[in-house]
Amino acid sequence: MYYADTLVSTHAGKMNNTPQGPAVFTVSQLNRQSKELLETYLHRVQVSGEISNLARPHSGHWYFTLKDQRAQVRCAMFKSRSQYVQFAPKEGDQVLIHASVSLYEARGDYQLIVDKMESAGEGALKMAFEALKARLHQQGYFNPEYKKPLPSHPRHLGIVTSPTGAAVKDIIAVLKRRFPALPISIYPTQVQGEVAAGQIVQAIERANRDALCDVLIVGRGGGSLEDLWPFNEERVAHAIFNSAIPIISAVGHEVDTSISDFVADLRAATPSAAAELVSPDRFEWLGRFEQLQRQLIRSMQNRLQAQRFHLMQLVKRLRHPRDKLQENMQRLDMAELRLKNAMLHRLQLSQHRIAKADARLQQHTPDKRIALLQQHSAQLKQRLELAITHRLAALRQALAQQAEVLNAVSPLSTLSRGYAIITTQQGVAVTDSRQVNVGETLNAQFHKGKLTCTVQAQSHDD
Repeated sequence: MYYADTLVSTHAGKMNNTPQGPAVFTVSQLNRQSKELLETYLHRVQVSGEISNLARPHSGHWYFTLKDQRAQVRCAMFKSRSQYVQFAPKEGDQVLIHASVSLYEARGDYQLIVDKMESAGEGALKMAFEALKARLHQQGYFNPEYKKPLPSHPRHLGIVTSPTGAAVKDIIAVLKRRFPALPISIYPTQVQGEVAAGQIVQAIERANRDALCDVLIVGRGGGSLEDLWPFNEERVAHAIFNSAIPIISAVGHEVDTSISDFVADLRAATPSAAAELVSPDRFEWLGRFEQLQRQLIRSMQNRLQAQRFHLMQLVKRLRHPRDKLQENMQRLDMAELRLKNAMLHRLQLSQHRIAKADARLQQHTPDKRIALLQQHSAQLKQRLELAITHRLAALRQALAQQAEVLNAVSPLSTLSRGYAIITTQQGVAVTDSRQVNVGETLNAQFHKGKLTCTVQAQSHDD
């Protein structure tokens, strides 16, 4: 057993006291009191160090030693807390732990009960993350008015990521399922490490120079804060903000947040979610195409029906050439009558003027005057007759031309080409073989002459 140099009053009832010597503890009492003191006065601590002797039994608990150059301490992290660690710790890793100090009574081992573990660099990275986030927010990089709208129907998709990573495979798998016709261009870049940020910036700038894509997905799969850090660098934020092409940021898993998510025009929880956002659903498109096809067919059918109706109206308005010929002949007769009336009126006017002149002449009896007037009257008469003759010749020529036009469309010209007009004995024109009977007598009018025929047989074209 151990001897204590001092006596703790709160545990006096559990100790064996002697009048002259110090208090005597049992091992269990000593370990229990030490545990209470540790948990009371060192309840929560943050400790950094190097992992060694890491053990992961099937229970899911982690047991390891945290050490530095001069000392070490045992640590335990139970499954209920270890499942939230965002990286896989290994031997030799420098970590920062949040723990409570305790003592394992069964062995008397002093230990730390860990409830949170970060990579040693994550604390500084988080501070840098928050500082950059605040600065860019103050400069307006996150303002909604600078967010460019995504195209409703992208024509070409650009992907800035590792060509061999899981992210590009997930994106391509989603596009194959949703809209395989969407062309894509992959701008390969590292997404982890010191050179990754510069390559991401170059890839975004190259995509803008190419001007092939109308939307870009920039991202990668999940990882620790250190793995995702290239997407938290200021130069990457500048490249995304200055891009003329709308950008979707798809970095890590749904719980991960990066500076690129805040600056981008749209943030997607994962690369697969970004592909879902940017790609239309082909089945929805096919349904829309079928609907448009039905509308087009209905429109064409309505248009054809309207055209058929219009054609029928035109057919009804179409006149037979015979009617047009008769109308022209009537117009010619009316023109001839008007011409005769005009000539008669002109002659009557001339005769009237002559009569008036003769009356004036009778009033003025000088012989010379009479002779001159008679001579003038004869000249006028001669000119009138000549004008009438010329006018009649012109009208006859016009009449002959009209007759030639009429003759061109006349049935007689058709007869001259070997056709005949068949009529019944009553003079009715025969246009259908069903109008007559076998044995009936018909008349055939040819271009020259007529024939009387007897029907010997019939045939009908149905």
